Amino acid sequence: IPDYKNAVIVAKNPGVMNKATSYADRLRLGVAVIHGEQKDVEESGLEDGRQSPPLDGKPNENLTAFEMFPAQVAKEKPPLTVVGDVGGRIAIMVDDMIDDAQSFVAVAQVLKNHGAYKIYVIATHGLLSADAPDLLESSPITEVIVTNTVPHDVQKLRCHKIKTVDISSVLCEAIRRILSQRINGTNVPRCNNW
Repeated sequence: IPDYKNAVIVAKNPGVMNKATSYADRLRLGVAVIHGEQKDVEESGLEDGRQSPPLDGKPNENLTAFEMFPAQVAKEKPPLTVVGDVGGRIAIMVDDMIDDAQSFVAVAQVLKNHGAYKIYVIATHGLLSADAPDLLESSPITEVIVTNTVPHDVQKLRCHKIKTVDISSVLCEAIRRILSQRINGTNVPRCNNW
């Protein structure tokens, strides 16, 4: 990522804050976190007309106590907001996997609205199923960087923003070291499975 010193690592939700902080510490960058939830149209109940009609105001002796009291209305989800400064900076979202890209696209739009001028997504595994490539292509995301742990050549044809990092040599070296330790008898775990 060119000019990465002007970047901020973004946790797309508080659950990945530890991972984002780990990257930020290693790269000596700032951290931002997205707080809130994306509004889902299908959850509101107003759009599909499945609301119960109001009671007519007359108590009915045949109603149970459950039916006499109105149902509790679910709390409204807080909107997506940025905690941290992303204005005039490069935003880098990090996660283990990107499959359904809707949450990444929603966060990217919020980051763009808060002044981020480039937005990168870095994920170890790029599943990119269904319409994820099309969503990414039309989003404000600059580039999606994934490894080749999952084949995604077809997805790359639909979205030119997807870049692949080959990690086969890293995996080969890890396997070689594990096998070398087993053969030489060093650091062999004490279990019957080996």
